[in-house]
Amino acid sequence: MATRIREIEKNYDPTPIEDKWYSWWLKTGLFHAEVDPSKEAFSIVIPPPNVTGSLHIGHAFNNTFQDIICRYKRMAGYNVLWLPGTDHAGIATQNVVERSLAKEGISRHDLGREEFVKKVWEWKEEYGNRIIEQMKKLGNSCDWDRERFTLDEGLSKAVRTVFVRLYKKGLIYKGRYIINWCPRCHTALSDIEVEHEDVAGHLYYVKYPFVDGEGALIVATTRPETILGDVAIAVHPRAEQYKHLIGKKVRVPLTNREIPIIEDIMVDPEFGTGCVKITPAHDPNDFLVGQRHNLEQIQVIDADGFMNENALSYKGLSVMEAREHTIEDLKKQNLIEKIEEIQHSVGHCYRCHTMVEPYLSEQWFVKAKPLADAGIKAVEEGKITWIPEQWQKIYYQWMENIRDWCISRQLWWGHRIPAWTCDDCGHITVSEEDPTTCEKCGSSHIHQDEDVLDTWFSSALWPFSTLGWPDETKELKYFYPTSLLVTAFDIIFFWVARMIMMGLEFMDEEPFKEVYIHALIRDEDGQKMSKSKGNVIDPLTMIEKYGADSLRMTLAALTVQGRDVLLSANKIETYRLFMNKLWNASRFALMNLEEDCSIKPLPQKESMRLHDRWILSRTQYVINEVTKLLDGYFIGEAARLLYDFIWRDLCDWYLEMSKPALKSDEGAKRRQDTQAVVEYVFRTVLQLMHPFIPFLTEELWHIFGFSEDSIERTSWPVSSAELLSAEDDGLMSTLQEFIRITRNLRAEARVAPQQKIDRVILQTDDEKLRDIVHKNMDMISLLAKVKAVEIIGDSDEKPHGCLASVVANGEISLEVGGLLDIEAEIERLKQELQGLAKDIEKMNKKLANENFISKAPEEVVEKERIRLADNQNRYQRIRDNISSLKRS
Repeated sequence: MATRIREIEKNYDPTPIEDKWYSWWLKTGLFHAEVDPSKEAFSIVIPPPNVTGSLHIGHAFNNTFQDIICRYKRMAGYNVLWLPGTDHAGIATQNVVERSLAKEGISRHDLGREEFVKKVWEWKEEYGNRIIEQMKKLGNSCDWDRERFTLDEGLSKAVRTVFVRLYKKGLIYKGRYIINWCPRCHTALSDIEVEHEDVAGHLYYVKYPFVDGEGALIVATTRPETILGDVAIAVHPRAEQYKHLIGKKVRVPLTNREIPIIEDIMVDPEFGTGCVKITPAHDPNDFLVGQRHNLEQIQVIDADGFMNENALSYKGLSVMEAREHTIEDLKKQNLIEKIEEIQHSVGHCYRCHTMVEPYLSEQWFVKAKPLADAGIKAVEEGKITWIPEQWQKIYYQWMENIRDWCISRQLWWGHRIPAWTCDDCGHITVSEEDPTTCEKCGSSHIHQDEDVLDTWFSSALWPFSTLGWPDETKELKYFYPTSLLVTAFDIIFFWVARMIMMGLEFMDEEPFKEVYIHALIRDEDGQKMSKSKGNVIDPLTMIEKYGADSLRMTLAALTVQGRDVLLSANKIETYRLFMNKLWNASRFALMNLEEDCSIKPLPQKESMRLHDRWILSRTQYVINEVTKLLDGYFIGEAARLLYDFIWRDLCDWYLEMSKPALKSDEGAKRRQDTQAVVEYVFRTVLQLMHPFIPFLTEELWHIFGFSEDSIERTSWPVSSAELLSAEDDGLMSTLQEFIRITRNLRAEARVAPQQKIDRVILQTDDEKLRDIVHKNMDMISLLAKVKAVEIIGDSDEKPHGCLASVVANGEISLEVGGLLDIEAEIERLKQELQGLAKDIEKMNKKLANENFISKAPEEVVEKERIRLADNQNRYQRIRDNISSLKRS
């Protein structure tokens, strides 16, 4: 049987508590999920972090969100699987290991492919799983028994199966195509792996001399170093000024080659002179023009980013060196018309940030449009819900304009492409098993393609490959499709869209029912976090300093759907204080409860006081609201509601009001009744808070002795309609307002916090207000430090020399003659009045401004109106107080 610990440490120390409970959760199998048809499944696959990485604040935010939902769903009765794992991260991991080898003076080519891959596996085993341990420190309730890696044997089997089936269906092909090429990483990049940034550059206006006469055609270009690869000049079909030139020829500057002038709709008539040089081997748009017009493809830049033999005298120069030399030579031959300074977008590798080169090479591609069409239809039919909804439009835009996906990468680390070329007949054999002979001619002289697949190819299969596909496993049947995907907006195209396409193609069902796209974590000034700015917040440092629960609660409470999170260490420290508040409140409760842990029935309503009935009613409201908010994935609103309820309603009001009863000042029966209410509220609070702060709530759950099992194995609280009372809420609100106003009057009169004042005067004819004050005089005395409340009628004359304030249906007055300097107080109030008058004038002008009313969000305008009304009321009260003080 569970036991209650009635005395606990004064100070809350998260580190030993968090280490203790996470080990216990793993030991007891709390997070493990088995197939159970009697229960409704709820499944999430984690966005697999790279094995090269360590936990950053984006991971912490993403993981905290998922963990809150998973823990809530377990308590709500679902059979929850949160499936974890990591990604092999081809380019990133290979780069890390290559840099490590370089320190020893070794390159991957020195080792050879097989030995290098062994080295990468060794690195992965030593360092690659550190992020998993860091995720555990955060409190992730993943089923670690089912942890997967994108190069696992099972996932590799899935990758091969998908490749072969797509190839046989004609959706994978090999072709010579213009691709994004990273000269540093020596690999192709898909369009979305290229990061574009605006940089300062130049627009060069170059003269292309006519072959059959005098003069030249002026062509603007940002890349004069590729002129030697030009095969045509294009103009727009509607460019009337160039109609007479179509079919004529010009000479390529710095060469004797002649090229035609053609027309093509690709040309932007507004760019430069309206004439564009066509270089199919070095520009994706030019490549398409070249295909349409059957133009030659001349490469002048090699795979290392240097000029090749086709660049003539510029051979061996880097791209930037060749640009400088080309400009010098063009100037010498008087072939430069002018040079303009411009800002233009330049692509860089998303991994190493080297400038990307459009490069003509033979690569493997997925025909994306047929797959994308199915993905569009699934969302249109409501099979996948996007939260917030605006991301659905972004998804549609990309899917509707999708280009074929280049899936081959010139790396050694990754899933090697399962294609073998015959040295004798040239046929390509694509197979799930390694073939020994060519399937066409039977020759044994075959060799496997050297390239590996894009990392995102295996990640696209994650929701079903991790559950055992292509085998028909019971887990796949039960947990697929998954329930929810939580991810960042920057990988909608990399990952989310591709998972949808692959899930529909191979499972004939969407991979998840809902997609929650969270925003960025920024610093408190709204700046993007970066090491160069020095504003990065390390979650591991924050966990070490404040505890995982404090970080989790901060991230949760700052969340608003569709808005970036502005984070600072100070905010985490604030929520660390909240942990202390809950700890100290629990400590107070435990000191005033009996050792008996059995659940006591709540007292009858008639034997409870107003504040007892009120806290029980508020608890029911909070249960309903938090449940509704979590069901809608409004974790920020849920966290903030719980924070306010615990800090304000429970600690600041109810526990203070319960002290006399708990001390037996109100008799033995009242003590027992109050103890039952306290136990009920704390048991419910710990359950509601558990998804957000699992470590502290588990610790307190066992200290209270509510059960020997985990709090997470208890049922999510269900509200009681009998305990919900709008009437009691209203009565308590009136009492709270009376106490707050009395406290404010004390503060204005400079009364010391612990000094009891003899009386306040309530002027009212409202019987309900009189009754509330009469029945709760002891609470008013306790919380407002007032010995007595004198109640007079509306027609009665109140004493002069009072500070007064309005309460609903009445007025509260405090005699201040013996408490402060009347003349000095009148002067202070006059100065405050002047300040208020200025504020009111500004607000009136603002609300009279048509621009503000029409352009500002409705909630901002309404907030301004409320502020104005409050200030106007305050202004009138101060005037009344001045009048009263003058009469003293």
